[in-house]
Amino acid sequence: MVVKFFTSIWSNFESSEERKKFSILSVLFGLTIGAYWLLRPLKDGVFLTMVGTDYQPKAKILSMFVVIPLVMIYERLVSSFKRHQVLYGLSIFYAIGAAIFAALILDPATGMQNTVASPDRYLGWTFYLFVESFGSIMVMLFWSFVADTTTPDAAKRGYPLIVLGAQFGGIVGPLLGQMVMPEEGGEAAANGSGIATIICVVAMALIPVIVWYFMNNVSKEQMQGFQADEKKAPLEGKPKPGFMEGLKLLLTRPYLLGIFVVVSFYEIIVTFLDFQFKTLAKGSYTGDALTGYLFKYAVWTNAVAFICVIFGAGKIGSKLGLTRTLLMLPILVGVAVITLNLHPLLNVAFMIMVFSKGVNYALNQPAKEQLYIPTTKDSKYRSKAWIDAFGSRFSKGLGSIVNDSKAALGTELFPLVILVTSFGLIGVWVFAAMFLGKTHTQAIKENRTVC
Repeated sequence: MVVKFFTSIWSNFESSEERKKFSILSVLFGLTIGAYWLLRPLKDGVFLTMVGTDYQPKAKILSMFVVIPLVMIYERLVSSFKRHQVLYGLSIFYAIGAAIFAALILDPATGMQNTVASPDRYLGWTFYLFVESFGSIMVMLFWSFVADTTTPDAAKRGYPLIVLGAQFGGIVGPLLGQMVMPEEGGEAAANGSGIATIICVVAMALIPVIVWYFMNNVSKEQMQGFQADEKKAPLEGKPKPGFMEGLKLLLTRPYLLGIFVVVSFYEIIVTFLDFQFKTLAKGSYTGDALTGYLFKYAVWTNAVAFICVIFGAGKIGSKLGLTRTLLMLPILVGVAVITLNLHPLLNVAFMIMVFSKGVNYALNQPAKEQLYIPTTKDSKYRSKAWIDAFGSRFSKGLGSIVNDSKAALGTELFPLVILVTSFGLIGVWVFAAMFLGKTHTQAIKENRTVC
């Protein structure tokens, strides 16, 4: 089965040039996701140890406001520079930032050796926001770059290979993190998080190298994206240029609002589940032991996604069609919400989070990214920035506001509020998925952009 899968995915391309293009993109995204999944457990381990569990909802709320100026800066960058130049600049910026944080985390006074939690430990707050911005900006930029240089037919052939590379990176990254985490209580236990951050620096520094190789070794024919008939107007009207056009497009185009719903409603509900999971984890672990446990969670999450891809998640998506594929995740998330409310245990929460995240990365993420293909460059770069960065942070912020009300609502009322809110969002999410699938199909059939 495994050999057959790799053979089929590797021989699925129309030409050797197309295979080379998506192979390089797979390596590039694997590095990006590998670095992110190294940073993600570190972010939570550092924050929960330095600042405390009670402040995690507030950190997510803060990230919602911090990301707004970042999206504005990102919009200006993609408007002023070529797409590969933005990839160069941002990857170098994050590599330098990660190196600075690694030095601070390794410091005995400011770093993980000091396990006294306090809201005044600003290293925990800034590192949390740094990682959140990396996950939003770099992943968003990568997919915009791919969508702008890929046709719909090529996407069907190449996106599974890109996702495969991402999941491989998502496994290797946290596995390396686990390897540098010593046994709990060991003398070097305080250095594990800092060393893992240094590994992230190396991965980030390799990103501009791979981008340079891509730009100099992929043919111009393979750099062509979706070519709509210019005589046909976009289904939802032609956008106007401007710095805030990305936000204006998002607020005035039903198709982009639909994508916003698919992205944001998932994030709100998973924020509920994630808070329950991290609270249960902090009750059992602390310091580098907590970070090590979260590395384990990261490995399993990406392993599940990797297995899903190998055993036919892409083929399932092709057979089901875009609409049915988009509908699968809200149904599965609804089951997860019910299960965790009935069995609020760490092992149950671990399995639910692994399954929910794994299926999202393997099946829903590629389907969502295909929605951007029949759109204009303004939608791919500017509106996508608001949807993926601001939408994601805004959603996590809203979910965290609900999580922050746990003490006021009480242990009996809080689970009920989570349950009712989740299923209200799932209802709208299902409607949006059906609308997006229908509109995407119409645009491809008529060979025109949506907006």
